[in-house]
Amino acid sequence: MGGEASGEAAGGDPAVGLVVTGIGTVDADGFDFRAALGRHGYKYLPAASQYFLAAAKRALAQAGPEALEAVGPEERGAAVGTNSAAVALHHRMDRTVTTSGAGDLSPVTAPYFSINLFGSRLATEHDLKGFNLTFTSPRVAGLEALQTGQRALLTGRARRLLAGATEEALPEDEPGADTSEAGAVALVLEPEPAARSRGAAALGRVGVRSFFLPPKAAASAEGPERAAALLRAALDALGHLPDQPLAVTAVLDGSPVGEAMAAALDEKALGGRPPAGKPELVPAGAGALEPVARVAAALGAPAGHAHAVITAAAEGNAAVCLVTPTRADATPGGPDVTSAGADATPAGAGAAPGGPAGAEVSSR
Repeated sequence: MGGEASGEAAGGDPAVGLVVTGIGTVDADGFDFRAALGRHGYKYLPAASQYFLAAAKRALAQAGPEALEAVGPEERGAAVGTNSAAVALHHRMDRTVTTSGAGDLSPVTAPYFSINLFGSRLATEHDLKGFNLTFTSPRVAGLEALQTGQRALLTGRARRLLAGATEEALPEDEPGADTSEAGAVALVLEPEPAARSRGAAALGRVGVRSFFLPPKAAASAEGPERAAALLRAALDALGHLPDQPLAVTAVLDGSPVGEAMAAALDEKALGGRPPAGKPELVPAGAGALEPVARVAAALGAPAGHAHAVITAAAEGNAAVCLVTPTRADATPGGPDVTSAGADATPAGAGAAPGGPAGAEVSSR
Protein backbone atom coordinates (compact mmCIF):
# COMPACT_ATOMS: atom_id res chain seq x y z
CA MET A 1 0.00 0.00 0.00
CA GLY A 2 2.74 2.47 0.93
CA GLY A 3 4.62 2.19 -2.37
CA GLU A 4 1.51 2.75 -4.43
CA ALA A 5 0.36 5.69 -2.40
CA SER A 6 3.58 7.57 -3.02
CA GLY A 7 3.53 6.70 -6.71
CA GLU A 8 -0.01 7.94 -7.14
CA ALA A 9 0.64 11.09 -5.16
CA ALA A 10 3.54 11.92 -7.44
CA GLY A 11 1.19 11.76 -10.41
CA GLY A 12 -1.48 14.01 -8.91
CA ASP A 13 -5.05 12.84 -8.54
CA PRO A 14 -4.82 9.03 -8.21
CA ALA A 15 -7.95 8.49 -10.32
CA VAL A 16 -6.81 10.64 -13.28
CA GLY A 17 -4.88 9.06 -16.16
CA LEU A 18 -6.35 5.56 -16.12
CA VAL A 19 -4.56 2.94 -18.20
CA VAL A 20 -5.32 -0.64 -19.20
CA THR A 21 -2.83 -3.06 -17.66
CA GLY A 22 -4.53 -6.39 -18.37
CA ILE A 23 -6.57 -7.94 -21.18
CA GLY A 24 -8.25 -11.34 -21.09
CA THR A 25 -10.46 -12.98 -23.70
CA VAL A 26 -12.33 -16.25 -23.80
CA ASP A 27 -13.88 -18.03 -26.77
CA ALA A 28 -16.77 -20.39 -26.06
CA ASP A 29 -15.54 -22.87 -28.67
CA GLY A 30 -13.52 -25.50 -26.86
CA PHE A 31 -13.87 -23.73 -23.51
CA ASP A 32 -13.42 -26.04 -20.51
CA PHE A 33 -14.23 -24.37 -17.21
CA ARG A 34 -12.24 -27.01 -15.32
CA ALA A 35 -9.06 -26.15 -17.18
CA ALA A 36 -9.72 -22.40 -17.09
CA LEU A 37 -11.00 -22.02 -13.52
CA GLY A 38 -10.53 -25.22 -11.54
CA ARG A 39 -12.24 -28.57 -11.17
CA HIS A 40 -14.47 -27.67 -8.25
CA GLY A 41 -16.98 -24.92 -7.51
CA TYR A 42 -17.85 -23.79 -11.04
CA LYS A 43 -19.95 -26.58 -12.53
CA TYR A 44 -23.34 -25.00 -11.89
CA LEU A 45 -22.46 -21.44 -12.83
CA PRO A 46 -24.11 -20.16 -16.03
CA ALA A 47 -21.77 -20.30 -19.00
CA ALA A 48 -21.56 -16.51 -19.33
CA SER A 49 -20.37 -16.26 -15.73
CA GLN A 50 -17.73 -18.92 -16.37
CA TYR A 51 -16.53 -17.06 -19.47
CA PHE A 52 -16.16 -13.74 -17.67
CA LEU A 53 -14.47 -15.30 -14.65
CA ALA A 54 -11.92 -16.90 -16.97
CA ALA A 55 -11.40 -13.69 -18.95
CA ALA A 56 -10.92 -11.72 -15.72
CA LYS A 57 -8.44 -14.33 -14.47
CA ARG A 58 -6.37 -13.93 -17.64
CA ALA A 59 -6.55 -10.14 -17.50
CA LEU A 60 -5.41 -10.10 -13.87
CA ALA A 61 -2.59 -12.53 -14.65
CA GLN A 62 -1.30 -10.07 -17.23
CA ALA A 63 -1.77 -7.03 -14.97
CA GLY A 64 0.13 -8.76 -12.17
CA PRO A 65 -0.88 -9.85 -8.66
CA GLU A 66 -0.50 -6.38 -7.16
CA ALA A 67 -3.06 -4.88 -9.54
CA LEU A 68 -5.79 -5.62 -6.99
CA GLU A 69 -3.79 -6.44 -3.88
CA ALA A 70 -2.32 -2.95 -3.67
CA VAL A 71 -5.72 -1.51 -2.70
CA GLY A 72 -8.41 -2.56 -0.26
CA PRO A 73 -11.57 -4.47 -1.25
CA GLU A 74 -13.71 -1.34 -1.00
CA GLU A 75 -11.51 0.29 -3.65
CA ARG A 76 -12.08 -2.41 -6.28
CA GLY A 77 -15.01 -2.32 -8.71
CA ALA A 78 -16.46 -4.36 -11.55
CA ALA A 79 -18.67 -3.52 -14.53
CA VAL A 80 -19.89 -6.02 -17.09
CA GLY A 81 -22.10 -5.66 -20.15
CA THR A 82 -24.26 -8.36 -21.71
CA ASN A 83 -27.29 -8.81 -23.93
CA SER A 84 -27.77 -12.57 -23.93
CA ALA A 85 -26.08 -14.01 -20.82
CA ALA A 86 -29.40 -15.10 -19.32
CA VAL A 87 -31.52 -15.87 -22.39
CA ALA A 88 -30.74 -19.59 -22.65
CA LEU A 89 -31.18 -20.00 -18.89
CA HIS A 90 -34.53 -18.21 -19.00
CA HIS A 91 -35.66 -20.52 -21.79
CA ARG A 92 -34.76 -23.56 -19.70
CA MET A 93 -36.56 -22.11 -16.68
CA ASP A 94 -39.66 -21.41 -18.76
CA ARG A 95 -39.73 -25.00 -20.00
CA THR A 96 -39.38 -26.33 -16.46
CA VAL A 97 -42.19 -24.13 -15.12
CA THR A 98 -44.59 -24.95 -17.96
CA THR A 99 -43.90 -28.69 -18.03
CA SER A 100 -43.43 -29.74 -14.40
CA GLY A 101 -43.83 -26.64 -12.25
CA ALA A 102 -41.71 -24.05 -10.51
CA GLY A 103 -40.93 -26.50 -7.71
CA ASP A 104 -38.56 -28.30 -10.07
CA LEU A 105 -36.37 -25.27 -10.69
CA SER A 106 -32.79 -25.87 -9.56
CA PRO A 107 -32.02 -23.90 -6.39
CA VAL A 108 -28.45 -23.58 -7.65
CA THR A 109 -29.30 -21.83 -10.92
CA ALA A 110 -32.64 -20.19 -10.04
CA PRO A 111 -31.04 -17.04 -8.57
CA TYR A 112 -29.49 -16.31 -11.98
CA PHE A 113 -32.95 -15.40 -13.21
CA SER A 114 -31.68 -11.92 -12.28
CA ILE A 115 -29.13 -10.63 -14.78
CA ASN A 116 -27.44 -8.65 -12.01
CA LEU A 117 -26.14 -11.86 -10.42
CA PHE A 118 -24.01 -12.90 -13.38
CA GLY A 119 -21.10 -10.85 -12.03
CA SER A 120 -21.65 -11.77 -8.39
CA ARG A 121 -19.15 -14.66 -8.34
CA LEU A 122 -16.50 -12.36 -9.82
CA ALA A 123 -17.02 -9.88 -6.97
CA THR A 124 -16.86 -12.66 -4.40
CA GLU A 125 -13.70 -14.29 -5.76
CA HIS A 126 -11.75 -11.06 -6.06
CA ASP A 127 -13.23 -9.23 -3.08
CA LEU A 128 -14.65 -6.39 -5.19
CA LYS A 129 -16.60 -4.31 -2.69
CA GLY A 130 -16.46 -0.87 -4.32
CA PHE A 131 -19.25 -1.55 -6.82
CA ASN A 132 -20.51 -4.33 -9.08
CA LEU A 133 -22.51 -3.08 -12.08
CA THR A 134 -24.33 -4.85 -14.92
CA PHE A 135 -25.34 -3.20 -18.21
CA THR A 136 -27.75 -4.55 -20.81
CA SER A 137 -28.24 -1.81 -23.44
CA PRO A 138 -28.38 -3.35 -26.94
CA ARG A 139 -24.90 -3.80 -28.43
CA VAL A 140 -23.30 -0.96 -26.41
CA ALA A 141 -23.56 -2.64 -22.98
CA GLY A 142 -19.88 -3.60 -22.88
CA LEU A 143 -18.72 -0.12 -23.85
CA GLU A 144 -21.13 1.37 -21.31
CA ALA A 145 -19.52 -0.85 -18.67
CA LEU A 146 -16.15 0.70 -19.52
CA GLN A 147 -17.61 4.22 -19.58
CA THR A 148 -19.48 4.02 -16.29
CA GLY A 149 -16.76 2.03 -14.54
CA GLN A 150 -14.15 4.63 -15.45
CA ARG A 151 -16.45 7.43 -14.34
CA ALA A 152 -16.79 5.70 -10.98
CA LEU A 153 -13.01 5.61 -10.60
CA LEU A 154 -12.67 9.24 -11.64
CA THR A 155 -15.17 10.27 -8.96
CA GLY A 156 -13.34 8.32 -6.27
CA ARG A 157 -15.68 5.34 -5.94
CA ALA A 158 -12.77 2.95 -6.42
CA ARG A 159 -9.16 2.77 -7.65
CA ARG A 160 -9.22 -0.47 -9.62
CA LEU A 161 -11.66 -1.64 -12.29
CA LEU A 162 -12.46 -4.95 -13.95
CA ALA A 163 -14.72 -4.26 -16.92
CA GLY A 164 -15.85 -5.91 -20.13
CA ALA A 165 -18.56 -8.01 -21.72
CA THR A 166 -19.78 -11.59 -21.70
CA GLU A 167 -22.32 -13.44 -23.83
CA GLU A 168 -23.80 -16.92 -24.06
CA ALA A 169 -25.05 -18.32 -27.36
CA LEU A 170 -28.74 -17.70 -28.02
CA PRO A 171 -31.15 -20.64 -28.33
CA GLU A 172 -31.82 -21.67 -31.92
CA ASP A 173 -35.38 -20.35 -31.92
CA GLU A 174 -34.38 -16.93 -30.56
CA PRO A 175 -34.20 -13.94 -32.95
CA GLY A 176 -30.57 -13.27 -33.85
CA ALA A 177 -29.42 -16.82 -33.09
CA ASP A 178 -27.67 -17.03 -36.46
CA THR A 179 -25.31 -14.21 -35.43
CA SER A 180 -25.08 -15.26 -31.80
CA GLU A 181 -22.02 -14.39 -29.73
CA ALA A 182 -20.43 -16.52 -27.02
CA GLY A 183 -17.39 -15.69 -24.94
CA ALA A 184 -16.01 -12.82 -22.87
CA VAL A 185 -13.52 -9.97 -22.81
CA ALA A 186 -12.21 -8.38 -19.59
CA LEU A 187 -9.94 -5.38 -19.05
CA VAL A 188 -8.09 -4.25 -15.93
CA LEU A 189 -7.84 -0.47 -15.49
CA GLU A 190 -5.89 1.48 -12.90
CA PRO A 191 -4.24 4.90 -12.48
CA GLU A 192 -1.07 5.22 -14.54
CA PRO A 193 1.13 6.19 -11.55
CA ALA A 194 0.09 3.00 -9.76
CA ALA A 195 1.00 0.87 -12.77
CA ARG A 196 4.30 2.69 -13.18
CA SER A 197 5.23 2.30 -9.52
CA ARG A 198 5.06 -1.49 -9.72
CA GLY A 199 6.65 -1.78 -13.17
CA ALA A 200 3.50 -2.97 -14.94
CA ALA A 201 3.01 -2.53 -18.67
CA ALA A 202 0.50 0.17 -19.57
CA LEU A 203 -1.16 -1.16 -22.71
CA GLY A 204 -2.97 2.07 -23.48
CA ARG A 205 -5.94 4.26 -22.62
CA VAL A 206 -9.60 3.95 -23.48
CA GLY A 207 -12.36 6.55 -23.33
CA VAL A 208 -16.03 6.00 -24.13
CA ARG A 209 -18.93 8.26 -25.02
CA SER A 210 -22.39 6.82 -25.55
CA PHE A 211 -25.33 8.58 -27.20
CA PHE A 212 -28.67 7.93 -28.87
CA LEU A 213 -29.71 8.21 -32.51
CA PRO A 214 -33.51 7.78 -32.81
CA PRO A 215 -34.27 5.15 -35.46
CA LYS A 216 -36.85 7.43 -37.11
CA ALA A 217 -34.26 10.21 -37.42
CA ALA A 218 -31.66 7.76 -38.70
CA ALA A 219 -34.01 6.61 -41.46
CA SER A 220 -34.63 10.17 -42.68
CA ALA A 221 -32.67 11.97 -45.39
CA GLU A 222 -30.74 13.79 -42.65
CA GLY A 223 -29.84 10.54 -40.88
CA PRO A 224 -26.17 10.36 -41.96
CA GLU A 225 -25.57 14.01 -41.02
CA ARG A 226 -27.24 13.49 -37.64
CA ALA A 227 -25.00 10.47 -37.08
CA ALA A 228 -21.91 12.42 -38.19
CA ALA A 229 -22.70 15.27 -35.80
CA LEU A 230 -23.03 12.83 -32.91
CA LEU A 231 -19.75 11.11 -33.83
CA ARG A 232 -17.92 14.43 -34.08
CA ALA A 233 -19.26 15.53 -30.69
CA ALA A 234 -18.21 12.23 -29.11
CA LEU A 235 -14.68 12.40 -30.53
CA ASP A 236 -14.35 16.03 -29.46
CA ALA A 237 -15.48 15.15 -25.94
CA LEU A 238 -12.94 12.32 -25.85
CA GLY A 239 -10.17 14.78 -26.67
CA HIS A 240 -9.24 13.61 -30.15
CA LEU A 241 -7.94 16.59 -32.12
CA PRO A 242 -9.22 16.96 -35.72
CA ASP A 243 -5.69 17.09 -37.19
CA GLN A 244 -4.67 13.75 -35.68
CA PRO A 245 -4.92 10.52 -37.74
CA LEU A 246 -7.67 8.18 -36.64
CA ALA A 247 -8.18 4.50 -37.43
CA VAL A 248 -11.83 3.47 -37.37
CA THR A 249 -13.54 0.14 -36.75
CA ALA A 250 -17.34 0.16 -36.88
CA VAL A 251 -19.40 -2.76 -35.58
CA LEU A 252 -22.78 -2.17 -37.23
CA ASP A 253 -25.88 -3.97 -38.44
CA GLY A 254 -28.09 -3.29 -41.46
CA SER A 255 -30.73 -1.31 -39.58
CA PRO A 256 -31.43 2.36 -40.41
CA VAL A 257 -29.30 3.34 -37.43
CA GLY A 258 -26.43 1.13 -38.55
CA GLU A 259 -26.65 2.39 -42.13
CA ALA A 260 -26.70 6.03 -41.03
CA MET A 261 -23.63 5.48 -38.87
CA ALA A 262 -21.81 3.71 -41.71
CA ALA A 263 -22.61 6.58 -44.10
CA ALA A 264 -21.08 9.01 -41.58
CA LEU A 265 -17.65 7.35 -41.65
CA ASP A 266 -15.81 9.66 -43.99
CA GLU A 267 -13.18 12.29 -43.35
CA LYS A 268 -15.54 15.25 -43.80
CA ALA A 269 -18.27 13.81 -41.59
CA LEU A 270 -15.73 13.02 -38.85
CA GLY A 271 -14.67 16.65 -38.64
CA GLY A 272 -11.82 16.53 -41.13
CA ARG A 273 -9.88 13.93 -39.18
CA PRO A 274 -7.36 12.29 -41.52
CA PRO A 275 -8.07 8.56 -41.78
CA ALA A 276 -5.39 6.05 -40.80
CA GLY A 277 -6.49 3.62 -43.47
CA LYS A 278 -9.96 2.81 -44.74
CA PRO A 279 -12.62 2.42 -42.02
CA GLU A 280 -13.14 -1.24 -41.16
CA LEU A 281 -16.80 -2.27 -41.21
CA VAL A 282 -17.57 -5.33 -39.08
CA PRO A 283 -20.98 -7.04 -39.23
CA ALA A 284 -22.51 -6.84 -35.77
CA GLY A 285 -23.46 -9.97 -33.89
CA ALA A 286 -26.49 -10.36 -31.67
CA GLY A 287 -24.80 -9.10 -28.53
CA ALA A 288 -22.42 -6.63 -26.90
CA LEU A 289 -19.23 -8.68 -27.16
CA GLU A 290 -17.71 -7.79 -30.53
CA PRO A 291 -17.22 -4.04 -29.86
CA VAL A 292 -15.26 -4.79 -26.68
CA ALA A 293 -13.24 -7.47 -28.49
CA ARG A 294 -12.30 -4.83 -31.07
CA VAL A 295 -11.23 -2.46 -28.30
CA ALA A 296 -9.00 -5.20 -26.89
CA ALA A 297 -7.49 -5.81 -30.33
CA ALA A 298 -6.86 -2.08 -30.86
CA LEU A 299 -5.02 -1.90 -27.53
CA GLY A 300 -2.54 -4.40 -28.92
CA ALA A 301 -1.77 -2.32 -32.02
CA PRO A 302 1.60 -0.52 -32.27
CA ALA A 303 1.62 2.95 -30.77
CA GLY A 304 1.38 5.81 -33.23
CA HIS A 305 -2.24 6.75 -33.71
CA ALA A 306 -5.60 6.53 -32.01
CA HIS A 307 -8.29 4.04 -32.94
CA ALA A 308 -12.04 4.67 -32.70
CA VAL A 309 -14.30 1.66 -32.18
CA ILE A 310 -17.84 2.67 -33.10
CA THR A 311 -20.99 0.65 -32.62
CA ALA A 312 -24.74 1.12 -32.71
CA ALA A 313 -27.92 -0.92 -32.35
CA ALA A 314 -31.17 -0.87 -34.28
CA GLU A 315 -32.87 0.56 -31.20
CA GLY A 316 -30.73 3.72 -31.43
CA ASN A 317 -28.12 3.07 -28.75
CA ALA A 318 -24.65 4.04 -29.96
CA ALA A 319 -21.17 4.48 -28.54
CA VAL A 320 -17.62 5.44 -29.49
CA CYS A 321 -14.53 4.12 -27.73
CA LEU A 322 -11.32 6.03 -28.40
CA VAL A 323 -8.35 3.68 -27.94
CA THR A 324 -4.83 5.05 -27.58
CA PRO A 325 -2.38 2.14 -27.45
CA THR A 326 0.92 2.62 -25.64
CA ARG A 327 3.12 -0.12 -27.03
CA ALA A 328 2.76 -3.69 -28.26
CA ASP A 329 5.86 -5.20 -26.66
CA ALA A 330 6.63 -6.07 -23.07
CA THR A 331 7.77 -3.49 -20.54
CA PRO A 332 10.85 -4.41 -18.42
CA GLY A 333 9.64 -5.87 -15.17
CA GLY A 334 6.18 -6.47 -16.52
CA PRO A 335 4.41 -9.43 -18.17
CA ASP A 336 4.88 -10.46 -21.77
CA VAL A 337 2.13 -8.49 -23.51
CA THR A 338 2.07 -10.58 -26.66
CA SER A 339 1.59 -13.91 -24.95
CA ALA A 340 -0.58 -12.57 -22.16
CA GLY A 341 -3.15 -10.71 -24.12
CA ALA A 342 -2.36 -7.95 -26.60
CA ASP A 343 -2.22 -9.62 -29.99
CA ALA A 344 -2.97 -6.99 -32.61
CA THR A 345 -5.14 -9.27 -34.73
CA PRO A 346 -8.81 -8.21 -34.56
CA ALA A 347 -11.23 -10.62 -32.99
CA GLY A 348 -13.10 -12.62 -35.56
CA ALA A 349 -10.14 -12.51 -37.96
CA GLY A 350 -7.80 -14.91 -36.17
CA ALA A 351 -6.45 -14.91 -32.67
CA ALA A 352 -7.77 -12.09 -30.52
CA PRO A 353 -5.87 -10.73 -27.55
CA GLY A 354 -6.20 -12.65 -24.39
CA GLY A 355 -3.70 -15.31 -23.56
CA PRO A 356 -3.13 -18.90 -24.52
CA ALA A 357 -4.15 -20.61 -27.70
CA GLY A 358 -7.86 -21.16 -28.03
CA ALA A 359 -8.70 -17.83 -26.41
CA GLU A 360 -10.08 -15.99 -29.38
CA VAL A 361 -13.55 -14.46 -29.40
CA SER A 362 -16.01 -15.71 -31.96
CA SER A 363 -19.51 -14.94 -33.17
CA ARG A 364 -21.61 -17.86 -34.15
